[in-house]
Amino acid sequence: MDKLFGTQQSTLWADWQSHSREYIIDSMQRSIIYTDILRKRGNNYIKHIRSGQPPVLVFNYEMILNAKNFKHPANYALVLITDRRKKKEPPSKDNRRQESKLPPARPKRPIVIIDPRAGHGPGIGGSKRDSEIGMALNNGHPVYFILFFTDPIPGQTLAHVEEAMAIFMEKIAELHPYADAPAIMGNCQAGWAAALLCADRPDVTGPLVLNGAPLSYWSGVSGENPMRYKGGLLGGVWINSFLSDLGNGVFDGANLVSNFEGLNPANTHWTKRYNVYSQLDTEEDRYLNFEKWWGGFFMMTTAEIHFIVNNLFVGNKLERGQLELREGEKISLKNIESPILVFASLGDNITPAPQALNWIPRVYSSVDDIKRHGQVIIYIVHKDIGHLGIFVAGSIAKKEHNEIISNFDMIEFMAPGLYEMIIEGDVKSGNFTTRYEDRTFADIAAYDDGVQDESDFSVVAKVSEANDTMYQLMVSPWVKLFTTELSAEIRRNLHPLRLQRYIFGDINPLMRPLKNIASVVRQKRKPASPDNPLVAMEKDFSEYIENVLNIYRDHRDRKQELLFRQIYGSPLLRNLFPQKKEEIPQEIPDYEREDYDRRMLAVEEGGVAEGLIRVFMAVAKTGHGLKRRVFDFAEQIAQTHKVLGKIRPAKFKKIIKEQASILQADEDRAINALPVLLKNKDDRMDALGIARRLCVIDGKYTEEEEALIKKLQKALKLEK
Repeated sequence: MDKLFGTQQSTLWADWQSHSREYIIDSMQRSIIYTDILRKRGNNYIKHIRSGQPPVLVFNYEMILNAKNFKHPANYALVLITDRRKKKEPPSKDNRRQESKLPPARPKRPIVIIDPRAGHGPGIGGSKRDSEIGMALNNGHPVYFILFFTDPIPGQTLAHVEEAMAIFMEKIAELHPYADAPAIMGNCQAGWAAALLCADRPDVTGPLVLNGAPLSYWSGVSGENPMRYKGGLLGGVWINSFLSDLGNGVFDGANLVSNFEGLNPANTHWTKRYNVYSQLDTEEDRYLNFEKWWGGFFMMTTAEIHFIVNNLFVGNKLERGQLELREGEKISLKNIESPILVFASLGDNITPAPQALNWIPRVYSSVDDIKRHGQVIIYIVHKDIGHLGIFVAGSIAKKEHNEIISNFDMIEFMAPGLYEMIIEGDVKSGNFTTRYEDRTFADIAAYDDGVQDESDFSVVAKVSEANDTMYQLMVSPWVKLFTTELSAEIRRNLHPLRLQRYIFGDINPLMRPLKNIASVVRQKRKPASPDNPLVAMEKDFSEYIENVLNIYRDHRDRKQELLFRQIYGSPLLRNLFPQKKEEIPQEIPDYEREDYDRRMLAVEEGGVAEGLIRVFMAVAKTGHGLKRRVFDFAEQIAQTHKVLGKIRPAKFKKIIKEQASILQADEDRAINALPVLLKNKDDRMDALGIARRLCVIDGKYTEEEEALIKKLQKALKLEK
């Protein structure tokens, strides 16, 4: 028995020695290779800096316009993506005759992608083949990208940037005269920047897609969205003014990136790194490609960062209609005329769903108000994808963004209102079904825990204004006096996020031997067996570290939220900074009147084209699920009808939208006004004929369609 026990013990000891030897060799090799990956990251960082930090796009592009040459210069440029997807095989001789009989295809609308300028550089939205750009190319759209350069133009303001983007849109319209107005996809910060553009220049912009864009910065769920408290705890916008002064008039984007990294210390300081260390044989390329973008820090002028923080974040003026891009000109999101699609996620800790959605019930008083303005607003809420995943993940690009892009034509035919876009299907198979469900403001409110917690932020805005005024008067002159371009450059290069990169690069002589050592280790790589107990212990330890850091994060966030509430919820501070009574304007704008309905302004405006299309859309309204058929029939009429065939596609689609809105507002009044538009009897007969043709597509009239035909006959005075 003792001999047997001794034999088992000896075997266990031998196994333990074998596992230990295997794990030690594996861990040492991984440590060397991981350090070499950091060396490569440092070299990539330096190379990227020396090359001027170009976009991290994987697509070829050509420069169209450079805003550095504009009257009010900005560090932005418009480029055309020149990559093309695989073209279809040319038709056979037998099919050419048949295809030649078909009318030419309508040109696809251009799509413009804008990446965030929130510390990082451009290109992340097109850093993979399966991306927003890739999906737009797959659907046959001309694709443009708005990029920006590292350093801003001295004196550049956000108004100059918006002006440059408007010129870009005008240029795109000039290059595509027969296509619809360009659709704009804005990621994160670029979302609200695009919203400003669409509200200021609705004449040159098409559908707007807001991906993780914080338009309602005060919103959030208590205990879950801590980032919104940062500005108040730091005293407001003065800290950004101080950092800009230290940068000699330039704000360092690395400061914004530090805020993002601080949100999740477990991922920043451990999980992301351990993921590479534990899977370095497969994760190296992905990590280095991402870090090339994540480590590209871009600058802003003092005026830009001050405007952004003071008006959009701390002041939250955009959703309240108080933002002035130019003095005396307030911008209202109600000015946006094209459909708006909002993409949010419950897993986003940088732009939580309430910040992405709550502007809708703040800008509009009700869903009926949305309809009165003839607006279509659609939102999508993902269950768990993170902030970057909204516009970076390949699975999101192939599903959500692909469906958004492929349904732009359908969206413009939808009746005004609030909808949720629901996409069902499997990414791997590529089979999706998309439907639009009517929604109310209560559905949006369900993502929040109420608005009571936002009252403290109005106090923050006033405290921020007071602090910044004191800083500008008493401190800023002294900071500027002792700041030079050299001191600003030294400070930027010593920023921890930069230092941790280039310190591992080859510019550090201690790292140079590592290249050859790591090369040898890679050749003799011996990974530990997955069933090695020490590997399991390592993973358990990693999970423990991650949990500890998450506990620290949760405790820190709760403490900061409590401190914020104690400071800005105190009666003393509220008495020192009382809310100002809103001045009642002498003349209420039309769009603020309860009885105002933009849809009905054109009920008697137009001619034959408007009348024919109104009849057409009246019939289309009678069927459920008819929208695709309506769209196909509309294209056929637009190309073959003696009157409608002469109208440009963009104008034709605009008329369809207007007439659908008028019918939605008051169908009886719209139909009774048809004789004003169709004065000629032949035109009225033609309109009735269009109605009858559409009604018999399914072979027979429904009761609803038959009632409508009688109503049209009576209104057009064509009763037998």
